[in-house]
Amino acid sequence: MSVESEETKTFYVTTPIYYVNDRPHIGHTYTTGAADTVARYQRMRGRDVLFVTGTDEHAQKVVRAAEAAGTDPKSFADSVMTSYIEAWERMKISYDRFIRTSEEEHCRVVRHVFSRLVENGDIYRDRYEGWYCVPCETYLPEDEVLEERCCPDCGREVERLTEEAYFFRASAYSNDLLREIEANPELIQPDSRRNEVLSFIRQGLQDTCVSRANRGWGVPVPDDEEHVVYVWFDALINYLTVAGYAIDDAKFADVWPPDLQLMGKDILTRFHGSMWLAMLMALEIELPRLLFAHGWWVSAEGDKVSKSRGNIVDPIAEAEYLVAESGCTTDVAVDAVRYYMFREVTFGLDGTFSTEALFSRFNADLANDLGNLLNRTLPLVERFLDGVIEEPGPGAGELEDEVRRAVAISEEGYETLGFRAMLEGIWELLGATNKFVDERAPWDLYKQGKKVELAAVLYDVVDAIRIVALMIAPVMPSVSEEIWRQIGLGQMGAEIQWDDCRVGRLPAGARVRRGRPIFPRIDLDRVRQRAAATEQETEAEEKGEKMISFDDFTQVDLRIARVIDADPVEGADRLLKLVVDAGEDEPRQVVAGLAEQFAPRELIGENVVLVANLEPATIRGVESQGMILAAGEDEPLALIVPDRDVEPGERVR
Repeated sequence: MSVESEETKTFYVTTPIYYVNDRPHIGHTYTTGAADTVARYQRMRGRDVLFVTGTDEHAQKVVRAAEAAGTDPKSFADSVMTSYIEAWERMKISYDRFIRTSEEEHCRVVRHVFSRLVENGDIYRDRYEGWYCVPCETYLPEDEVLEERCCPDCGREVERLTEEAYFFRASAYSNDLLREIEANPELIQPDSRRNEVLSFIRQGLQDTCVSRANRGWGVPVPDDEEHVVYVWFDALINYLTVAGYAIDDAKFADVWPPDLQLMGKDILTRFHGSMWLAMLMALEIELPRLLFAHGWWVSAEGDKVSKSRGNIVDPIAEAEYLVAESGCTTDVAVDAVRYYMFREVTFGLDGTFSTEALFSRFNADLANDLGNLLNRTLPLVERFLDGVIEEPGPGAGELEDEVRRAVAISEEGYETLGFRAMLEGIWELLGATNKFVDERAPWDLYKQGKKVELAAVLYDVVDAIRIVALMIAPVMPSVSEEIWRQIGLGQMGAEIQWDDCRVGRLPAGARVRRGRPIFPRIDLDRVRQRAAATEQETEAEEKGEKMISFDDFTQVDLRIARVIDADPVEGADRLLKLVVDAGEDEPRQVVAGLAEQFAPRELIGENVVLVANLEPATIRGVESQGMILAAGEDEPLALIVPDRDVEPGERVR
């Protein structure tokens, strides 16, 4: 499997366009981040790239969501669409074109395609009677609807439709599709998904309903304003629109066919792997080079992470949490999330997203391996070489074999979407380089006065760091740029390009500019402690109990205080006015509801526990500067006292 194509053609990579009534989550980010990674790599290879994503806006559920929000569908789509723009900006998604299906240019292309297929006899009018899932925007055959009239994909209730409609004659292309997919194994990947598509087509493609009754939202069917084009038929055509089909023949000739179309596995079989390919065959347009369907992120229980299941993972929130716990920059945290997505799971398989696993990868892979190599090497250059990279001289190039191996693995990984193996290969180079530093011990070379050998060793190490920065740039662009800056190449105007992934391309004269550690380590024990406290708080809230967080508890100032005087509060049977020594310059006064259980004299000289930072209050005209702790919910049964003598002012923990 390869996504490589002719160097003269624009590299065209797409994601699905996303429904605007969904907010971006880990599933959207996984697909779009993978497309971005491939696009960045191809740009580094010097290719012209067209990377496209966008929003699918003509769904019936958009109409219903707009009605619920008290607005019209277009205004609703406008407001939600911006969440994708903002999310992709924060996640460093470098798309070239963001398409909206409500754009007039796209609507013209949809009408053109529809008319052409009507003329060819591939679209005809008939009556539809069957099931429809509005959340999935999917027509469902009778045998696929679950008990209690539920959708097999999202589990929500489906609706019965009976209406005049237009149908696409997909059945006419079953045999042609089978032959094409069987003859070209690279068309649909991975193999497990390809087999699913083949099985689906072998059952016989059914003609697909491609229109809905016009309720004021959607692309009107040409010459029939009572119907609008079915949202999936409309959405798939966006791949033609952005390539210039029926708009710009020269652009279309340069861009088409798509080199890579990425999607989640749930929209491959029924839509991209059959309906979309059949549409292209009917239009006599060349098929894409590669359709790749990745797996799902699933919960610990094995359920798909999705809005309908209420277990959404927000990658931006995960990055913000990473910033809070580590102190890294926001850009680094975003790159760490991107790294985790492609290192944790083989692309194409399902995987479980775990915040703790993300943090563990941050510590082990990024802080320990990559960060440690950078943080230990640059000070050596500063100390032994006055911070300037010298000509390597004799003896340099000892890491060349390791570098070549890592570069070859990286190129194969980017070309075949083997992101996990690719990153593992890069980290093997980091391990070899860290070991090289230990074995060659530049600090000993310095002490022995072996300056030529010292310069060669440090050159090799910084050169390897440079090459690692190049290889990880498509996955972690911000981290790559920061490493580039710290090893002095940003100031020299050196470009980040793939051809420089070769030993000896580190220019002499570069002055290292060590900054703060890129990956400050996370205290995982503290994170686990807080997570456990939060879980307990959630459980208590579900039981109707009120809990405070661990951080809130640490704000309570509990101290040992010695009672030095006690008197009844006038006009109050239950209150005592206590004067206590809390280890401060002056005693403080506390009003306590202890009069019915304790005589004033028996309290004098007693060590008690005082809440010392309670906001002062006036009780029965007497100011109280704290609270004395006692056992008993309705009335005090016993004082909370230390079991041995403790000096006033000692903190209670």
